[in-house]
Amino acid sequence: MADPARASRLASRIKVIVAEALRTRVKDDRTEMITITDARVTNDLQHATLYYTVLAEDDEAKQAAIELLWASRGVLRHEVGRQLSIRLTPTLEFTADEIPESAAHLEDLLKKAREQDEQVRALREGAQPVNESPYRSDADAGEANAEGDRPSPEDR
Repeated sequence: MADPARASRLASRIKVIVAEALRTRVKDDRTEMITITDARVTNDLQHATLYYTVLAEDDEAKQAAIELLWASRGVLRHEVGRQLSIRLTPTLEFTADEIPESAAHLEDLLKKAREQDEQVRALREGAQPVNESPYRSDADAGEANAEGDRPSPEDR
């Protein structure tokens, strides 16, 4: 079992190697749309998971870039094994990075919350309270003081 710190260092190195190999070794224009965002390596250094995003407008271009990535997995693994000095070259697995979609969703939610805050602020602008105490009317307060004791629970 390897050290987790070593696995983390190896993951960051694999991320750089794969990104460079996509740019130099894989001869296809679709690789320009692929960005390797993160890499994780298991503690036994046997498997590497690479997270990617595809910057394409339509779904066909995205699918074609993903297929290219999976098709060139052997070339990328060969390049990783060539540049790393470890006994076993880890297998490469590609996973779509969902952080950009999550971030866009959160931005939409924050925008809606800001709009609702502005609506509440506009409603609150000229508002006046009904009484000084929203829980007790002036008549209830006068009766309780006249009797000298608190009102019973049935009166509340």
